[in-house]
Amino acid sequence: METDHVEKRNAAMKKLLLIISCILLSIGTAGGPLVMRLYFIHGGKRVWLSSWLETGGWPIIFIPLVMAYYHRRKTEGPSTKIIFMKLPLFIASAVIGVLTGLDDYLYAYGVARLPVSTSALIIAGQLAFTALFAFILVKQKFTSFSINAVVLLTIGAAVLGLNTSSDRPEGESNKEYIAGFLMTVAAAALYGFVLPLIELTYKKAKQTITYALVMEIQLVMCLFATLFCTVGMLIDNDFKVIPREGRNFGLGETSYYVVLVFSAIVWQGFFLGAVGVIFCASSLLSGILIAVLLPVTEVLAVIFYQEKFQAVKGVSLALSLWGFVSYFYGEIKHSKQEEKGKEAEISEKKKDTPEATQVPHQLEP
Repeated sequence: METDHVEKRNAAMKKLLLIISCILLSIGTAGGPLVMRLYFIHGGKRVWLSSWLETGGWPIIFIPLVMAYYHRRKTEGPSTKIIFMKLPLFIASAVIGVLTGLDDYLYAYGVARLPVSTSALIIAGQLAFTALFAFILVKQKFTSFSINAVVLLTIGAAVLGLNTSSDRPEGESNKEYIAGFLMTVAAAALYGFVLPLIELTYKKAKQTITYALVMEIQLVMCLFATLFCTVGMLIDNDFKVIPREGRNFGLGETSYYVVLVFSAIVWQGFFLGAVGVIFCASSLLSGILIAVLLPVTEVLAVIFYQEKFQAVKGVSLALSLWGFVSYFYGEIKHSKQEEKGKEAEISEKKKDTPEATQVPHQLEP
């Protein structure tokens, strides 16, 4: 009975963590690109700085880590561990962090040259890469519905390639626009690889994966991603340019620094949410959630930045939404089948129980 109570409590805690992670991921996915684009629209030009901000808020992770430590200390006493991470997991997290830093640069380069509504639709195609690498790395099982979703999302992103002439921002050459488009596709592909790689790291780690350890992994990943981008900033002389860029910023110098700080906080929410969803569910679900928030980002970009929404974007959006509905319908159907299977298994066990209990009674004198 006590074991059942502990299992139920753990399941409830995992559901709560999943909900919190989904909220953080939603805020980061919808808000991150909008804040980053705000920087570029009003005179910001430093791509490496924008990349740095995507993971530069990593010290925020110390807050939940310290809270988790004091909670453990209350129950376990002074002997409780401060750090759970072992060296192999640290090395794996550092490598993923460097890959994340490269992905940050590719994405920031794309956002600097594309409207948010376009870059968001391209990033939706990340789901196809996540699904492919999840199948290769963690043997993710597919249904006809999930395959259909991946195909539709990929076609939806590809359709945008037909829209390069009418969607280009003012004062930007066709060459710059195409470079931004290709960089965003590369960012989608690389992050589609990173998500299953994180899940694989959890599975291959020779230690118990707790949420506290997940936060430690995230801290190391963001630290090394930030170091990677810091090198880029030093080479590109970004630190020298920041004060001058702040003075010339379209919304004012104070607003410039507010945008930078807010960008770092929102993006940290995105990464914490992503690893939390992978821990509580799977990398594929994390990819699906990032993609499913596409309509929100689309609408907000059109409202706040008066971006054009041509017919090609409408077709791409419709295909993407069709893909989302297909995936979730398949998941609901699959979960119902699993429940029926479990119920059938329980009823079979109950049928066998009386037969098993009759034997001792027959042996009694």
